[in-house]
Amino acid sequence: MVYSANKNESVQHHHASHPSSRTPNDLPLWIQRQDLSESDLPYIHSLLALSFGDWQELIEGFPWPTGHPFLLIHPDGTKVAKQKSEEAGFFPAAWNEASIGVNAVSEAIRSCRPMLLKAEEHSSPQLRGYDSLAVPIFTRSTGLPCAVLAGLLPSGMAQAGELKLLQAAALHYRSCLYRRFELLFVKDLLQGSESVNKEDHRREILSDVLRRMYDHIDVESVLSEVIDILEQVYPLSRTDLFLSQDYSSSNEKVKPLAFHQQEMDICWKAFMEGEIREETEGPRRRLALPLTGKQGVYGVLLLDVSRSTFDDIDLRFVKMLSEGAGSAFEKAKLHEQANTLIGELRLINELTQRLNSSLKLSDTMQFATSELLSIFKADYCFILQLDRVNGNFIVMSTNVPDMMNELFDRDYGFCGVMLSTKEPIILSDYSSATPVSSQLMDVTNSRSLLAAPLLLNGEVTGAVMVAHTLPNHFSYDNYKLLQVLSAHLGLAVSNSSLHAEVRRMVITDNLTGLFARHYLNERIHRKQLKDAYGSLILVDIDHFKKVNDTFGHQIGDAILIQVSSIIRSAIRDSDIAARWGGEELAIYLPRLTMEQAIRVAERIRLRVEEETSPKVTVSCGLSEWTAADEKISVETLFYRADMALYEAKHQGRNTVAVG
Repeated sequence: MVYSANKNESVQHHHASHPSSRTPNDLPLWIQRQDLSESDLPYIHSLLALSFGDWQELIEGFPWPTGHPFLLIHPDGTKVAKQKSEEAGFFPAAWNEASIGVNAVSEAIRSCRPMLLKAEEHSSPQLRGYDSLAVPIFTRSTGLPCAVLAGLLPSGMAQAGELKLLQAAALHYRSCLYRRFELLFVKDLLQGSESVNKEDHRREILSDVLRRMYDHIDVESVLSEVIDILEQVYPLSRTDLFLSQDYSSSNEKVKPLAFHQQEMDICWKAFMEGEIREETEGPRRRLALPLTGKQGVYGVLLLDVSRSTFDDIDLRFVKMLSEGAGSAFEKAKLHEQANTLIGELRLINELTQRLNSSLKLSDTMQFATSELLSIFKADYCFILQLDRVNGNFIVMSTNVPDMMNELFDRDYGFCGVMLSTKEPIILSDYSSATPVSSQLMDVTNSRSLLAAPLLLNGEVTGAVMVAHTLPNHFSYDNYKLLQVLSAHLGLAVSNSSLHAEVRRMVITDNLTGLFARHYLNERIHRKQLKDAYGSLILVDIDHFKKVNDTFGHQIGDAILIQVSSIIRSAIRDSDIAARWGGEELAIYLPRLTMEQAIRVAERIRLRVEEETSPKVTVSCGLSEWTAADEKISVETLFYRADMALYEAKHQGRNTVAVG
């Protein structure tokens, strides 16, 4: 609308440049048919005000008396906007939104037609001396009054021409109102289109990243994928990933979930409840999204984003991303656990086979010590066996030589704890949390400890302990693995011990405790293969039949035991004493000459005569062999000693003879 010919160019310029005037003529028909309804009226105050601003920019040159601004009023009586005026102070007392033209406005709304009230027609004293004008503005199809354009003029100034001008202004204002109204739909369409495009783009990103995450079979790759994609999509945000304490990551963005820190409240609440938690502070928005799988919650994804740029589409995106990340994390973790379990089963199988391949107790212990040090990357290892006769734990194998064969009371230290509880132990730091004293930990200056009892038929037979000088070295997985390995180790040690005991019974004379004759023969044969010389002593108790006849066989057995004990105490650990048969005993002395053997035999003869009760004597026959001789068999060596023994008997007994 053009109000002045000389202003035509200016008005057209405003019409072309103002954003609200660029509504296209080819808008969809359904938009052109949209209108305000009665239910919209309570919410259009802002729309009316914005449209009033658009209109004012287009009415330059409008022939309305200067200094007398317009007032736009909502049908509920609220002032929505007023015309800009260079004389804002004009009629200050009368410019009262609660009273100005109240009669004209209410009449215009009631009658749905323009109203002009002269000064004398006003009931309000404030409006005496002013004419008021009010023109209702109607919706374009429903005909509802949606606003009133009102004004005040000095008494006598308001005529029919001014009312016509105000009506023309109202019509022009209504065109501005509906341009603004239609632009709302255009804006909604554009925003809807942008939202659809944004959501489609987010869906493509999500599909791609979820596919990549599910392709990964290691946890670290899944975690990196989540963090990388969030930093790409939201470069101005901060992303952190907090995982429960049972998993540690090399990624600096991945941290342990600390429940004791106050600033982490939002995270632990999301973790415990398995639901998204949110808090806002100024222009920032913090979101804590739980990483949830089918078996539980594994951690929390914390996002710090801008409130102005992060909308519902973004919220749905990060929610679905966190859900997918939780499932992918669980899948990768289960895959790693399966691989670990397979590795542990393979390790257990190999270790069990190696342990059971040797029935020699010392070999079993030594091999187990070496393997445990390697498996747990430990600094020290101790395997102890419980001697139920003496009630002590004895160190059977260790990589600490000074602790070998060390004895500990059954109630002492960690072994005592395991003896009473029959449960394994994991200790993170011995120096800061020392439930019991431990010489093994003190001597080695160790701080981390794993220990497990060796069980057989539910009873503790020993203990295995691995230690490290650094704190927190062993994990809970290590703890569970040692618990499994200790069961196999306990069985292997028990088998070796049982085998050793059976062998001892086979090669040992039950009465005297000396070796059996066949074992002595084997040992002499092996010694002859690697030694240069050796000697043999045959010992016979004189008149032993008479002892049995006089004192009985029980006393005879006691005499045999006494003589055997004297022999054991009179020889070296490397010497081999055996019961040859009946009352005859044999002693092989590796790498002893005949002269040295004679002294040993004399010592035995004298001690038997002095220490036995009832008193008995012994006769000794000696033989020797050297590498310089022709090969002498074990039988030949015994034959010579037996001939010497016969000679000693012939000489009157209680003597030593050389063959």
